[in-house]
Amino acid sequence: MRTLLIATGLLLAACQPLPPVDPGPGGPGPIPTSADACRDRGGHWGPQGLLGRDGCVLPYADAGKRCTDGDQCLGDCRAVESTSFPRPGQSATGQCQANTSPFGCFTQVENGKAEAALCVD
Repeated sequence: MRTLLIATGLLLAACQPLPPVDPGPGGPGPIPTSADACRDRGGHWGPQGLLGRDGCVLPYADAGKRCTDGDQCLGDCRAVESTSFPRPGQSATGQCQANTSPFGCFTQVENGKAEAALCVD
């Protein structure tokens, strides 16, 4: 029952449009809301997430840099993908997030430890 409630909540959250975000200092700035503005900034415009709504994905300048905490990256510090995600609390190193897309399955690394795996679509 708990799994059903969580799945229902995630599905409802996925139905909400994502607002344009500002990824923070040193990041790519506010996410463009039009295809032309997105391409002008070097981004990719197209369907995003489970609902396939058009949106802009911008690359991070530090994509792929080795990290042990999100504070070291413009985006998140994510565990390097292998055959499985590290267990929560396990020592881990990661790479800085490639782009501004919030979608996919990943494990964030904070303070040198893996967080719980998360899938967003």
